[in-house]
Amino acid sequence: MQAFSLTGKTILITGASSGIGRAMAIACAEAGALLVISGRNKERLSETLQLLHGEGHSMCVADLTNEDELAALVDFVPKLDGLVSNAGIANPLMLQFVEKQDVEETLNTNAISVIHLTRLLLQEKKLKKDASVVFTSSINGNRCAYIGSTLYAASKAMLTGFMKASALELAPKGIRVNSIEPGMIETELLKDGNISQDELDKDKQKYPLKRYGKPEEVAWAAVYLLSDATRWMTGSSILIDGGYTLQ
Repeated sequence: MQAFSLTGKTILITGASSGIGRAMAIACAEAGALLVISGRNKERLSETLQLLHGEGHSMCVADLTNEDELAALVDFVPKLDGLVSNAGIANPLMLQFVEKQDVEETLNTNAISVIHLTRLLLQEKKLKKDASVVFTSSINGNRCAYIGSTLYAASKAMLTGFMKASALELAPKGIRVNSIEPGMIETELLKDGNISQDELDKDKQKYPLKRYGKPEEVAWAAVYLLSDATRWMTGSSILIDGGYTLQ
């Protein structure tokens, strides 16, 4: 259906080097979007670029917590029909072992840099009228919490608060702001962690659908929010958690 197409739309996706961000880039390109993708790792970002359907896509390597690199990204992008702010880190730590640097790194990466990116795009008039802004949030900090996730939960709750307030402020401009709240998603980051496969398999049983989500299942929600199918949707969060928070 045409309402679900992204043909003719120019979209910026951050955190596109791997995982959910890469899946979002692939899905948006398949839906017809012209993409600008961003991430910190040039090699992996280049790999994502090569996977995109269609022509004319571009990439900009940037650490969004770096003021100069953030400004360079904003200067690089053309006028946008959509923004997917996906860059983030987990950094699990028990609160008693948290240092000031850990707090700043997690909040800066997951929330504060997102606020500054959105702010700068607005101030530089890079977001078109009727643009759609999508934030990758989490069930953690918004609908539940986990031991060792105090910083991550705080950052994602902060992001959701920003989403709701900015949705109200930008509504007169026709700009929609929404978020996605995934449960646990199967990504390379999870495989590279310190949790054994047996522990992961046991944890999956806590989900009514008995598995973790896949990156493309989050990506499809982003396509939906970026498309004209959600023109009357703003200030909302799409929950994608395999039924975990029903319990």
